[in-house]
Order: sequence, then C-alpha cells, then structure tokens
Amino acid sequence: MVGAGYVGLTSAACLASLGHQVVCADVDEAKLTRLAAGQVDNSEPGLSELVVEGLQSGRLSFVQGTTTALTGRPDAEVVFLCLPTPMGIGGVADLTVVESVVTEIGPLLPTGTVVVTKSTVPVGTAARITELLDRDDVAVVSNPEFLREGSAVEDFLGPDRIVIGADSQDAAERVGALYARLGAPTVYTNPASAELIKYAANCFLAMKLSYVNAVAELCERVGAEISDVTEGIGHDRRIGQAFLSPGPGWGGSCLPKDAAALLQVADAHDFEFRLLRAAIDTNTRQRQRMVDKVRVGVTGRRTGSLSNTRLCLLGLTFKAGTDDLRDSPALGVAALLRQAGAELYAHDPGVDSDR
Repeated sequence: MVGAGYVGLTSAACLASLGHQVVCADVDEAKLTRLAAGQVDNSEPGLSELVVEGLQSGRLSFVQGTTTALTGRPDAEVVFLCLPTPMGIGGVADLTVVESVVTEIGPLLPTGTVVVTKSTVPVGTAARITELLDRDDVAVVSNPEFLREGSAVEDFLGPDRIVIGADSQDAAERVGALYARLGAPTVYTNPASAELIKYAANCFLAMKLSYVNAVAELCERVGAEISDVTEGIGHDRRIGQAFLSPGPGWGGSCLPKDAAALLQVADAHDFEFRLLRAAIDTNTRQRQRMVDKVRVGVTGRRTGSLSNTRLCLLGLTFKAGTDDLRDSPALGVAALLRQAGAELYAHDPGVDSDR
C-alpha cells in the first residue's frame, strides 16, 4: 500500500482485517513511527482498533519509503497507489506524485504484479501508468475508493459496490478476490469507465446538494418548510434521503476537486457540461447567501453593515464528525464575513486549538 494517508491507511487496515498480508509505505517517517506504535492521527471510528489488531496479528506493517517496501517484499502480488492528486492549475488533477512514484517503483516490481490505482485520477491515468511502467509483465487496474470521512471503515467493509477496471481479466479477478469476503456487488469494466465512475458519482452527489440548497432558498421565498419538503421527496425511493440536507454549500477534499476535474475532462473533449457547471456556480453562490442571511439576522437588511459585529462560528470542518478543514464551506463563509468587517470567534470540538 503506497501512501498512509486517509485512503491508504484505511485500505491497509481493512484489507489486513480481511486476512491479507499488508505492508503500508509512506515518506513521512514520524507518521509511520506513530502508526507502528498503534497511534492513529485520523479521527475515523474503528480505524485505530483495526490498525492495532493488524499490528498484533502480524498482518499489517509500516515501512518508510516505497522502494524499501518493495525491496523488502519481493513477493508482492498487488501494489495499491493511494497517493494525493490535488487540484492543479485550472482545476485539472495534479498527477505529479503518482507519476513520480510509478517511475520509481517500475523497475522493482516483481513479474506478475498488479498495480492498482485507488486514488481519484482523471480518465486515461491507467493508460498513462501503463506507459510509464513500460512492463508487459505488469498489469494496471483502476479500483476507485468510495470512502466518506467519518465512516471510512464502515464504507470499506460494507460497500455499496466495488468497481474494478482492467484490460486484463486475470488481473481484474485477482483484485476482485481481495474483496471476496465482503460479498459486495462488483462492477467489472475497462479502466476508463472505472475512472469515470468515481467522478460521475461524486459530481452527482454535488449536484444533488446544490439542488437542495436552491430548493431551500425557494422555500424561504414562498413560505414553505425545507425540512418538510426534503422529507416528502426523500421518501421517494428514486431520490432517497441522502444528501438532502441544506447547508452553507459542499466542500471537503473530494467534491470540489472532482467537480473541477470532471469539468476539465469535459472541456478537453469539447463537451459543455452545463448541468455540472451550474451546480458549481450554485455552490459558490451559497456561501454569499449565508452571509446575506447573517446580515438580515443582525441588521434586518440584506445590505446591512456587519462592521465591528461580533459573531461566533460553531463548527469549522467541512462536515460534522471529522477534523478536516480542507475547502470547508464554513471557512469560506467566515472569510466573507471577515471581509464584511465582522469580528469572528470560532469553535469546533473536532479541531485542535493550535490549528
């Protein structure tokens, strides 16, 4: 498992709990030292217990450096890439780390190894990795993760589906066998489809959230109760209750990045994805709408001044139950309030005061 971050550590611990022998490699020596002692930084329910269980059983170990891990385990059958793919210039996913690691490990991979991308990557990345490896004896498989922060272990061990994209049937079946004990529906497809499934799923959820926020604004204007409206439509099995909670907008480490990346894919192929672009625009507008609601609450007017007004912000992370501040809508609203002259005080029980 290359990468001991949010996805890599969860995947490593969960795969070890399924009976597999897992070596997790990372460049962060301090983090690996803590993990080897059973200390997990991520506030994920159940993750610490699985890491300790894996260490005690001997099925899970941590090693600094990818080359060290592969040199120490020449019998490696599957190598998972759980590496950061941050938003780059123009919204395109930055594959610098992925390509660097692939180039580094290429010559070290045992014959017959399957390289699996678990990171969220643009369509065509599996083909690019295959090109960089330049190894006919090594297969590349796309196996995107669908883990929600705050319930990652639950999502891994009780998935809605497992997606495996490969040009080699043997490689696809080998990866699928790793999850056999979970008994989840498995979608076997080609790499490009698997890569697009992850983006399509996240962007659909983003559009659903933007939709419910737009409906919430309409409710305010016509005198309807948004909670009753969402309950009423959520009982429709075609719609469902999930992602129908209005709020200050969607954020976090996935939805904004994936929405921007999918737009880049669409633009690169001369497709105007107007529906997704509208969802992004609606989300951006939502933060200003929250500020307008604060203005009305404080001054009685949407144009009222917030200069020198003391405001308390309860909650800073991008969603409850996590300690993740990345692209948090709460911080976006806070920035706008500060620009409006407000004096801000904030508290979030999930965030250390020194952050």
